[in-house]
Amino acid sequence: MRSVRARAALGATLVVAVALTVAGLAVLLVLRGNLTDRAGLEAEVAAREVAGQLALGSVYAELELGDEEIHPVQVTDEAGRVVAVSKDLEAVSGTGTSEVEPVPSAPVPSPGSDDDDDDDVSTPARGEVSSDQPDFANGTATVDGETADYRFASVELTTDKDVTLTVHAGAPLAAEQEAVDTVRNSMLTGLPLMLLVVAGVTWLVTRRALRPVEGIRRELAAITASEDLGRRVPEPDSRDEIARLARTTNETLTVLEASVGRQRRFVADASHELRSPIASLRTQLEVGAAHPELLDVPGAVADTVRLQGLATDLLLLARLDAGERPGRTEVDLGSLVREAVSQRVADRIPPEVSVADAGPLEVTGSRGQLARVVGNLLDNAERHAEHAVAVSVRADRGDVLVEVTDDGAGVPEAERDRIFERFVRLDDARSRDDGGAGLGLAIARDVATRHGGTLAVGAASGGGARFTLRLPAAAGGSRRPTAAEEG
Repeated sequence: MRSVRARAALGATLVVAVALTVAGLAVLLVLRGNLTDRAGLEAEVAAREVAGQLALGSVYAELELGDEEIHPVQVTDEAGRVVAVSKDLEAVSGTGTSEVEPVPSAPVPSPGSDDDDDDDVSTPARGEVSSDQPDFANGTATVDGETADYRFASVELTTDKDVTLTVHAGAPLAAEQEAVDTVRNSMLTGLPLMLLVVAGVTWLVTRRALRPVEGIRRELAAITASEDLGRRVPEPDSRDEIARLARTTNETLTVLEASVGRQRRFVADASHELRSPIASLRTQLEVGAAHPELLDVPGAVADTVRLQGLATDLLLLARLDAGERPGRTEVDLGSLVREAVSQRVADRIPPEVSVADAGPLEVTGSRGQLARVVGNLLDNAERHAEHAVAVSVRADRGDVLVEVTDDGAGVPEAERDRIFERFVRLDDARSRDDGGAGLGLAIARDVATRHGGTLAVGAASGGGARFTLRLPAAAGGSRRPTAAEEG
């Protein structure tokens, strides 16, 4: 039962078995009911025929009872005494009385008229047969030494002497029993064969349908064993769920391959970026250890600061890649930008700040991460500006926009997406003394994306670059951020 094919075959077989069993029982019940009703109709016809004779005044000895072996007849009076029976009827059950011998003292109907009524001599009196639905019952009758099952119909009548009689006539149930037995035996014989066919067909169809799944599993096992993410699972030509599964699997492998490749490049670039300041710091310390008078303390401090900043950037990227969610506090971007600019006392070019008075400027997120975005954008502008750096905050159609512009050389249109990749620096920013490690803009865009916003670069109106941070405005009130959310 560990196989999907086995479970599918078993499930289909059980469902078909239950369905066929229920259908077979329904057919047997309907067939039995129809044949029983047919026997009851035959018994009713026979009973009414005898009742009609008695209503016309026929005496018991002159009754024409028809084929007594097929339709045994028993006539009883109001007291339940038997007044007439079929000639060869030896025993009966199901008619209310088991007597088969007529009572000698029972009143005998006669076809004659009343002698005291001289006016109606020419019109013989007649009885009446009840038009009510007869009573039906199943029983047995022994006719000429043979016992069989019968369906009995009981019809009441009133004779011309105002005597109430009941005629019990039977019809054999042998045909009904034989038909039901034949159908039941056929079902019992055909049901196992049908279930075997269903199980076999389900097994074969399921095996063929799941064959591509086995191919996908084998290829995934091979990819896992070889660690070659460039391989892909086979995609069937069908348009069913399995084909969609194969396509989704290949798409997942493509994303995984790209992610692993990006992670490997990230590790290689990080190692490269870390090696330079560490090597420089070690060299300065070794020179200082050998010749203390030659120790470049400012250079060592600069390399240490650079190394610390790089480690901080790598740690933040690792947290972002791990899926860290930003806080849910409301942050006023206007006050955040003013605070960030006021703390930049060592900038070569003091930024010009413009905060709009109209419209809400609050967004929901982490104040610390948003401050990091603003700081990275200002660092980038300071690095490339010639004479001016400006930052503005304003509301725009339900969003809050932060724009940082400079009057430098700008960003070529072909490079505007690439500069947001990690460890990417344009040719004029390759110097490790003047430029960064190529992580600032990558961190800024990742943080903006995780806050539900965007970060794009374009051309400023007076030349240079314009970085636009767009974040959705906050919907409600504000609360004080926690210590964790401040980071």
